[in-house]
Amino acid sequence: MTQRQRQKLLGEIEQLVQEALFGTLSESYRCCGNRDCRCHSGGPKHGPHLYISYRGPSGKTTGYYVPQAVEAPVRRGVEAWSRLQERLRELAMANKERLIQPKVRSTRPKTSPLK
Repeated sequence: MTQRQRQKLLGEIEQLVQEALFGTLSESYRCCGNRDCRCHSGGPKHGPHLYISYRGPSGKTTGYYVPQAVEAPVRRGVEAWSRLQERLRELAMANKERLIQPKVRSTRPKTSPLK
């Protein structure tokens, strides 16, 4: 990776960090508390309701409800998190290649063992 490519990659990472949100999105449909509502008698349930789930510091899965007013930026943030991980992997591979050069095979022919 050239220095120019590296700088471009770092610039992309800097942009993604500004909006990245960690977690997995899921949508759910639910019944409401009104027993006379259509959702309790076989009709369509209410939703979709958006949630983000993630593994917390203790290792347990946790999450939170995403209000409709911020659904679009939250979706962009989760997508940014995914792209950020890809870019960081690219950077890590470039760092590895820069630090650990592959072994160069010698062109010397192998000698056969003595009998």
